[in-house]
Amino acid sequence: MTEPGPDEVMDHLVQVSFTVMALLSRAAAAHDLSLTQLRALAILRDRTPKMAELADYLGLDRSSVTGLIDRAVKRGLVRREASEDDGRAVRVGLTDQAHRLAGELGAEIATLLAPLTHDLSPAERNRLGVLLGRMLPPER
Repeated sequence: MTEPGPDEVMDHLVQVSFTVMALLSRAAAAHDLSLTQLRALAILRDRTPKMAELADYLGLDRSSVTGLIDRAVKRGLVRREASEDDGRAVRVGLTDQAHRLAGELGAEIATLLAPLTHDLSPAERNRLGVLLGRMLPPER
């Protein structure tokens, strides 16, 4: 097996990205969520950011995030709370219902993604995880 060239690496990365996004969209749709709503739930699993911080995480403008959160609040998935460190700011977090949903979605997504790495050895899967982690921007 020959080593892929830079163009082939980029092509494979894009193809895998599209495949993963399609699988994530399928999992989200099964729960009547958009891909953006799924991303928001994933971000909120382990933090309660201010609305502006959530907008930054999602790469969206604040008005779009406000609408996104309004819809999630109506569904009972997200709660708003006053920020303790800034009286003007609002923090958002998941409700218990949303934490349960996030757990279900995590299991479903793991099942959907498993075939992508099925043919890799444990060492290859570990190396892939390390390499993908190095490609991510530093956590804020």
